[in-house]
Amino acid sequence: MSEVLQEVETGVGVRYVVKIDGVDLGSFSSCTGLGVEVVMEVREEGGNNTNAWQLPTRLKYPNITLTRPLGKDTSKVAEWFSSVAKGYKRRTGTIEAMTVDGRIIATWGLTDIVPVRWSGPTFNSDSPAILTESVEIAHHGFLAP
Repeated sequence: MSEVLQEVETGVGVRYVVKIDGVDLGSFSSCTGLGVEVVMEVREEGGNNTNAWQLPTRLKYPNITLTRPLGKDTSKVAEWFSSVAKGYKRRTGTIEAMTVDGRIIATWGLTDIVPVRWSGPTFNSDSPAILTESVEIAHHGFLAP
């Protein structure tokens, strides 16, 4: 008997490429907050003391934080944030998890993206470190694949 071994693509050494309405914001080294939660409402039934009913009500999406070393793509993020002051509309976007050699492992489509916060580097000559930036975005759901 011969066994066929299938190579499994894993997320080791991943970078995250972010695009907003097709505009590439560059790649990031970390991505936190991708997720969804079903908000539950608890209802207690009169006369039934053994359990309470848990009813799903809505979906809740946490903000996503992307971090990377400071670089030339910082200007793209600054431009996106400055567009908010000029009358901003919600946008769609994607986050692509890629291996170091550029193969896409997974893609998440996001709807109604709004920039929330940008944090720049901390300059301290006493403890030199890699300068990083963080971008926090809010969204209102995942797009169907």
